[in-house]
Amino acid sequence: MARGFRLIFATSLLLMLLGICNGSTIGICYGRNADDLPTPEKAVELIKNLNINSVRIYDSNIQVLKAFANTGIELMIGIPNSDLLPFSQFQTNADTWLKNNILPYYPATKITYITVGAEVTEAPTNVSAMVVPAMTNVYTALRKAGLHRKIKVSTTHSLGVLSRSYPPSAGAFNSRHAGFLKPLLEFLAEKQSPFLVNTYPYYAYRDSSSNVSLDYALFESSSEVIDPNTGLLYTNMLDAQIDSIYFALMGLNFKTIKIMVTETGWPSKGSPKETAATPENAQTYNTNLIRHVINNTGTPAKPGEELDVYIFSLFNENRKPGLDSERNWGLYYPDQTSVYNIDFSGKGTVDVNTGGNLTTVNGTSWCIASPTASEKDLRNGLDWACGSGNVDCSPIQPSQPCFQPDSLVSHASYAFNSYYQQNGATDIACSFGGTGVKTNKNPSYDNCLYMTAGSKKTTASNVTANATSSAGQREVSAPSAYCLLVIFLVLIQSL
Repeated sequence: MARGFRLIFATSLLLMLLGICNGSTIGICYGRNADDLPTPEKAVELIKNLNINSVRIYDSNIQVLKAFANTGIELMIGIPNSDLLPFSQFQTNADTWLKNNILPYYPATKITYITVGAEVTEAPTNVSAMVVPAMTNVYTALRKAGLHRKIKVSTTHSLGVLSRSYPPSAGAFNSRHAGFLKPLLEFLAEKQSPFLVNTYPYYAYRDSSSNVSLDYALFESSSEVIDPNTGLLYTNMLDAQIDSIYFALMGLNFKTIKIMVTETGWPSKGSPKETAATPENAQTYNTNLIRHVINNTGTPAKPGEELDVYIFSLFNENRKPGLDSERNWGLYYPDQTSVYNIDFSGKGTVDVNTGGNLTTVNGTSWCIASPTASEKDLRNGLDWACGSGNVDCSPIQPSQPCFQPDSLVSHASYAFNSYYQQNGATDIACSFGGTGVKTNKNPSYDNCLYMTAGSKKTTASNVTANATSSAGQREVSAPSAYCLLVIFLVLIQSL
């Protein structure tokens, strides 16, 4: 009897823990504010070919919902700000919408999230007071249909919801929004829904380039920014922005709400003064973003924490108002040709087709430290590679095969090359702030063997496994493997 109870308990525990060990995912935003886009059916085919499993749309367009049917792609749909009033006023409006717009297409179309309103604190009219009542009515409609545990309800925010974001540990919500945020956060905590935020390091750099370096915004920095309050080290702007939200939530004692990035990206073209809006920078940002997310790196405040991120956007949208950059966030032109090449697996090499300078090298190449680099820059690059870069630096430790010659250049060369090979052997993976240089001559010597892309060393930091789904492949990286090990040990103890 007792053994049977323990078995039931262990099985329940296994199912619960598996639910939190899924790993981070990369999705795409499918905006349609344009008059020259392909049909939804063609857009879905493109998304399937990219092996993308998560998509965000901004409404509940029936043609789009039908196009995603039987694809297995998880869909986040939206209720626009213009519809908040009727949804907030009467429960019957939410019930009718669900009956007519969702239930006929679910579960063939795999809807997993409903966003109620978007960045309402930035809206020209004050609609924030309608959001929580509208969310509550939508949730109630889902509960009546038995879908409240399968479809989560939330709303999206810009970073403007914060009054402070630097340093990250000082992150705090703007007191002007307290009346809106308190019931919202209570709703999210009670319903176990995520806090959805749109974060754009591009804007942080564009609007404050004297304080934010381009490399830091592009995940390319070889140095670290230290949070003076926590001592946490940041190598990119996105992590800092996300952690500022974490600390703002913790400051209000909401420690269990997870964060999801529902928009981030980089424009490939801009107005004359938007000099950072280039295909090269857009490719660099999104390539590094994908690697950062699927490696389950987490953030300095939440290392290894699952973080789902949606890249904005699938297509350039010619009807968006504002500066030129607003119409050039897409990975693809409306004719479905790529603005620049992007690899959603996070493993392949990148070949720019825009005349830029991020090209791959034919044949085998290695990345080594520049002999003319300063000691400080080499040290920063080495520390970063062996830390945040997830490189196994044990071979350059004393008594190990690559320790001699005991010099900074030699040790940095080994670490730089390991990072370079593990991240697609692209130019951007050998930058290290200008201290890395590529070579076609094998730098291996004696028993010190430098990694190549075809002979990747298996270590605790880069173990991966592939799990195939109906819509493509999803990676299980080292943190997920660690999570599965914990599950195994807990089950053994429980039995």
